[in-house]
Amino acid sequence: MLSPQNFHMPAEWAPHAATWMTWPARENTSFPDGTHHDDVLPTFLAMIRAILSSERLYLNCANAEDRKYVLAGLTAAEQERLILTDIPAYYPWCRDHGSTFVLSEAGELAAVNWDYNAWGNKYPEILHHDALINREMSKLLGIRSIVPSVVMEGGSIEVNGSGTVLTTSQCLLNENRNPMLTKAEIEGVLRNHLGVSNVLWLEEGIAGDDTDGHIDDITRFVNQDTVVTVVEDDKNDANYHALRQNLHALRKMKTESGAVLNVIEMPMPSAVITDGVRLPASYANFYIGNGIVLQPVFGDKHDDTAVAIIEKCFPTRRVVPINCRELVWGLGTFHCLTQQMPLGRVRS
Repeated sequence: MLSPQNFHMPAEWAPHAATWMTWPARENTSFPDGTHHDDVLPTFLAMIRAILSSERLYLNCANAEDRKYVLAGLTAAEQERLILTDIPAYYPWCRDHGSTFVLSEAGELAAVNWDYNAWGNKYPEILHHDALINREMSKLLGIRSIVPSVVMEGGSIEVNGSGTVLTTSQCLLNENRNPMLTKAEIEGVLRNHLGVSNVLWLEEGIAGDDTDGHIDDITRFVNQDTVVTVVEDDKNDANYHALRQNLHALRKMKTESGAVLNVIEMPMPSAVITDGVRLPASYANFYIGNGIVLQPVFGDKHDDTAVAIIEKCFPTRRVVPINCRELVWGLGTFHCLTQQMPLGRVRS
């Protein structure tokens, strides 16, 4: 197996060669019943068009009718930046079933292909296709495949690109992921495969999150020493205590250089409840593209505040707010659906 020691995961704001997404399949869909599935497709198209405005996009979409729908919604110029793949998938959450892309010291692009067990074997029906997607991605690109043989999802890790990774105990220490590994051993996996020296642990994620507390719903780096983290002011809300605990922990944390983290508080939207189910709606699930930031909004009184915070964090990028009240019914939004591929050299 390739030794990963000389590879690192760049920050999301570093230059991309492309973004990867997976189109939502109708079979075993993430979105309840066929009618709701149709309701989310315009949101996917809006995402795709925004990303294509600043970079190329690889879209895993093997179904001929789905391809026809996508292409019909794009201009000729947008179609030129789109690469449709034949990689089949059930669920669209590319952040988790896709490769985690890394670069060598010499700038060579490679893929860390984690084992994938559908968030602790919660959805075993999707594993026939989705557990193979990351291997197919790196094979299509013709790049090195690093296989740690460890269960991990991209949404559970957040890097600053200079040596620090954020994660949660609720997810990475969960017995439904890697029960044979100790906390120290998991930290070793992160150091070896992401090129980090500093592992920062928060405790829990938000209510309604079926991933067991993914970091990308709660706290995100916006530069090497600054994070935005969601907070809840309503003491009666299910998220209040966990998010307050995370905030207190972050204020004591330091980066790999010893600098104290700058912490920017971001509000949570009001609870989004559909058919009696609390959904994991969060403003922290934004995606940073080359020239844009996709910002989830929810038709909520806090939308404008969240957008303003992200605009201040990324003054050179266009912030694109898109309503995600339908999309979050699938239990995720923009960051969960995307995976950045950093600009790097593909070995000959």
